[in-house]
Amino acid sequence: MKKKHFLLALTACILLSSSTFQPSFKLAKLKYQGGGDWYANKTSLPNLIAFCNKNIGLNLAPEEDIVEAGSTDLFLHPFVHMTGHGNVVFSSVEIQNLRNYLIGGGFLHIDDNYGMDKFIRPELKKIFPEAELVELPFTHPIYHQKYDFNAGLPKIHEHDGKTPKGYGILYQGRLVVFYTFECDLGNGWEDKQVYNDPEEIRTKALQMGANIISYALTSY
Repeated sequence: MKKKHFLLALTACILLSSSTFQPSFKLAKLKYQGGGDWYANKTSLPNLIAFCNKNIGLNLAPEEDIVEAGSTDLFLHPFVHMTGHGNVVFSSVEIQNLRNYLIGGGFLHIDDNYGMDKFIRPELKKIFPEAELVELPFTHPIYHQKYDFNAGLPKIHEHDGKTPKGYGILYQGRLVVFYTFECDLGNGWEDKQVYNDPEEIRTKALQMGANIISYALTSY
């Protein structure tokens, strides 16, 4: 059942490139345990979806699904987004489910909303004990889809002023996890009145988000 559902999702992704038939499917936000605020940035994904539909020719459903880390519903979504400020805990069942999802063609984008880093790194190691979380070079295709980011991730919120970093986990040569750190990318997708970010900053955040989705849907 898992494989069948996921193949259907991948078929939908392939059909997205067709000018005559563009099915609608949903992105998902990951719900996890540990007390961290997985539900943060409530307006982020709807705004990113609207931007992708308007600017890169996708036909995504306007609202995201919420999917739990241990649920088989994970396999219905080719792209899953994860965010938060705090603790993250995956059970052994969730670890295996996430691994199966990712090695089967899924893609996980993790956006550290400041405070998640020390918790997510050991959990990722449980999912992929054989792989390292490595910084991606600025030449990586994820930075060069429709929009070019020749210096890597844009800095959306300064906080402690550190340089933003884009990390990845590769499985058999394919990028399966993209982790945006010291960037606050998801905050830049929020409604303008939430943070009152300049329009130029919000646009950069949305463009980078569109690159991530575009890459995820064409890299399996």
